[in-house]
Amino acid sequence: MREHRGELGTLAKDWFEVMRQCGDDVRELLHDGHPTVCIGDAAFAYVNVFQAHVNVGFFRGAEIADPQSLLQATGRFMRHVKLRPGHDLDPKALTKLIKAAYADMNKRVQADLQRPPQEKEA
Repeated sequence: MREHRGELGTLAKDWFEVMRQCGDDVRELLHDGHPTVCIGDAAFAYVNVFQAHVNVGFFRGAEIADPQSLLQATGRFMRHVKLRPGHDLDPKALTKLIKAAYADMNKRVQADLQRPPQEKEA
């Protein structure tokens, strides 16, 4: 993210920091060159900087509540929120989405840890 300067870089860095703060178990990595946050090996969100906007993306975004209808895309799992400098967006609503994505992935990871080993191999 050091490469991205100006408003887009600031947007990306600020929202990635919100992701980092979700919990003590949050790990950071680069996935396909994009800053990504995970719980263990399970990625839940990322930031991607484009020429005119920033995407705050969610790997299981299709499965989290979106009462403000911020999420875009039509894929089976992934969704993103498109951020553009100078365009209004409710920061509380996006923060709630990030926290919901974290909570959802945390629940999935915990459930997987509880499964017997023979079920994990299937």
